[in-house]
Amino acid sequence: MVTLEKLYTADELWELSQGADEKRYELWNGRLVEVSPSGDMHTILSTWLAYLLLGYVVERDLGDVTGEIGGFRLSEDTVLAPDVGFIAKGRLELSGKFIPFAPDLAVEIRSPGDTQPEIYDKVVEYFRYGTRLVWVVYPKSKTIHVYTSAIQVSILTLDDTLDGGDVLPGFNVSVREVFRRLLN
Repeated sequence: MVTLEKLYTADELWELSQGADEKRYELWNGRLVEVSPSGDMHTILSTWLAYLLLGYVVERDLGDVTGEIGGFRLSEDTVLAPDVGFIAKGRLELSGKFIPFAPDLAVEIRSPGDTQPEIYDKVVEYFRYGTRLVWVVYPKSKTIHVYTSAIQVSILTLDDTLDGGDVLPGFNVSVREVFRRLLN
């Protein structure tokens, strides 16, 4: 006997997220993927990066920064929630639902349960739907992979500087500063 898996739409995920089910999900090609709570290094890094970005973005009135539970509706059957996101000014009209497009910048922080192929699949999806810059942060190795396309990546170490490229011109922070809380 063949068991068919139910496929969901972004609208169905929205309805599910408004119900009594307290689980968090992302939607990948119609399939629900449960997202578990993050560990200490992950949440400290995501909050710190959001803080660094938010200060820069707000001071210059460049747009909006999102946190790790903000959903981006990339397509009818794909909703992802980067750990940190940036949306350029003028793109977002608040609706109370998932953000209806890809972020300009998506930041993913590798969790212990993430595989490299899963992370890369997210990078590809972000670029497929219009994201212009992706940072993948690796807490254990203290490196950041900066993608300017799905196939163009630079690997930064503690002695390097992370910059916002064309997405956030002028934004610069040392990689050491990004990981400072983990270095103590």
